[in-house]
Amino acid sequence: MGSLDIILLVAGGLFAGCVNTMAGGGSLLTVPLLVLAGVPGDVANGSNRVGVLAANVSAMVAFRRLRVSGVSRALPLLVPVVAGSLTGSLLVSQLPAETFERVFGVAMVPLLVLSLRPPKVGAVARHWSPTTAGIVFFGVGCYGGAFQAGIGLLLVLALSRSGLDLVLANSIKVVVILVVTVTALPVFVARDLVDWAPALVLAAGFAAGGVLGARFTVVGGARAVRPVITVAVLAMSGRLLGVY
Repeated sequence: MGSLDIILLVAGGLFAGCVNTMAGGGSLLTVPLLVLAGVPGDVANGSNRVGVLAANVSAMVAFRRLRVSGVSRALPLLVPVVAGSLTGSLLVSQLPAETFERVFGVAMVPLLVLSLRPPKVGAVARHWSPTTAGIVFFGVGCYGGAFQAGIGLLLVLALSRSGLDLVLANSIKVVVILVVTVTALPVFVARDLVDWAPALVLAAGFAAGGVLGARFTVVGGARAVRPVITVAVLAMSGRLLGVY
């Protein structure tokens, strides 16, 4: 890992941590950066989670300091999300790198379709039954445990469609993703799918980005979050369509 790789990973982590806190999809940048730094695709998927963990810890602390905490609202979601995260991480960690990359590409397609239909903020809340909510967030957990990239967009879609303000939805999302990451990361560590040197360099940028993203979200409100969500969706579209 050379000096240029270190600069790119820190800068990429800073940007991705900010984007992930405000919307989601930042890992679509950082996973390729890890691969560019010489990390195999499946190991990059595991290593990226170290940075995601750092970003969500710093963002959660920042949200609490700014008096916007989603911890209590996130608690009912944690059981299905943790179960799904463990399931997804166990399944994907057994795939070879080539298969993982193909599965990753296929899994992005339905997420893209959902993302291109942004929720109407302030709509009447849709009260899901406990069974429906459990199934939805178990699926979100499975996706996050397996792939991580884009889970923030999934959560913002689900939470904001229930009528939540985008700022509160992002605060809840940070807590949920933190739990997903804490659940999934040990699986990747145990299977030797984390390259610690680039992972920790990336995590430094991610942590700073999480703080900035939380501050931008609270200070700017929904007006600041909506454009970031739009850019995140367009970036994901371009990647899937092979534009870059």
